[in-house]
Amino acid sequence: MTTVTLLTRPGCHLCDAARGVVAGVLELFPAVSFVETSIIDDAALTERYVEEIPVVLIDGAVHNIWRVNADRLAAALKEKTQ
Repeated sequence: MTTVTLLTRPGCHLCDAARGVVAGVLELFPAVSFVETSIIDDAALTERYVEEIPVVLIDGAVHNIWRVNADRLAAALKEKTQ
């Protein structure tokens, strides 16, 4: 099963925007699971991504940082789920 992970932190306006884009795209891919993780809860994630939030991972690999493009994410998920 394909998993999309959104790495966020509290008070991040780009994270709020990314959450909306990801949610909209995932409506088209009901078999894809979604996990949202705050980097604040994990020291290693904070150290690695503190300046790059939000981050979208697909099956653990970085797909996107900062701004999420719905068409690009949908294309990547279509390729992964075919």
